[in-house]
Amino acid sequence: MRHYSLLTLLLCIVACKPDHNEAPSEPIDKESNNLNISILIDLSDRIDPKLHANPTMDYFQRDAGYIASVASTFVEHVKQKKFRQINDRIQVYFDPEPANQEINAISQELKFDLNRDNMSSDKIAQIEDVYHRRPPQLYRMAIKDHQYVGSDTWGFFHNKVRDFCIKPGYRNLLILLTDGYIYHENSRIAQGNRMSFLTNKTIRSNHFTDADWRQQFEEGDFGFLGTGQQLADLEVLVLGINPDTSNPYEEEVIKAYWKKWFEEMGITHFEIRVADLPSDADPLIQRFIKTSPMGKVSRQSASVR
Repeated sequence: MRHYSLLTLLLCIVACKPDHNEAPSEPIDKESNNLNISILIDLSDRIDPKLHANPTMDYFQRDAGYIASVASTFVEHVKQKKFRQINDRIQVYFDPEPANQEINAISQELKFDLNRDNMSSDKIAQIEDVYHRRPPQLYRMAIKDHQYVGSDTWGFFHNKVRDFCIKPGYRNLLILLTDGYIYHENSRIAQGNRMSFLTNKTIRSNHFTDADWRQQFEEGDFGFLGTGQQLADLEVLVLGINPDTSNPYEEEVIKAYWKKWFEEMGITHFEIRVADLPSDADPLIQRFIKTSPMGKVSRQSASVR
């Protein structure tokens, strides 16, 4: 019996000995030099130059300028890499997709998946050309169609953002062009003070027009409805917030909704900006894309200016 126990012990020691030939698991790369940039465009009536006129620059023109800045920064990033290191992506999305097939065809032209096998100086020139030339055409088509069905941004985050905008091994950035209001006729969900939409009417019906709005917002647990998504691997830059100026607190309220929503989804690096002129927005777009590695920006540094 003693010999059997000794043999069992020896077998156990051999079996439990670690395999030094086994490769160690790779840590998660939080500072990837590969960019995966997605641009989500809100083609609701916010882009209509008659409904929302601005004497300085129409909002659809501002959008086109933002998109050009994003593309230029993306191209600059790619140019700084050796060809064998290039593994970068840029694409444009809508939700819902426009009925106009020509607009959807343009969005396909704006999708680039770059790697060492398909890169060339001609490809870089193509990106710069198409991203400066096609977005203004896209917006003019949408305005001409005048088929504004709203913006289902909540639905995009709920159903599509992980599949469309997040790829392992990349810095995943979502550039969101919106006036800050969310509404789509097929995506209207309300649970208590949480909703899948936000309109000027919503803000007024909640009486967020007085100086004490924030206390009411926090105590009443107001905000966007949760999406069930945890998106710590996504960085978000919101451009184009355009509040109704008849309410002096409108901008703050809109930003509070978005900030709370992002934080609840685990997004730690985000910025929320008003509809600046493209020339003013360009430096912050460059900074956001170039110098904001995932995992190194604290919640406190997230900007909602």
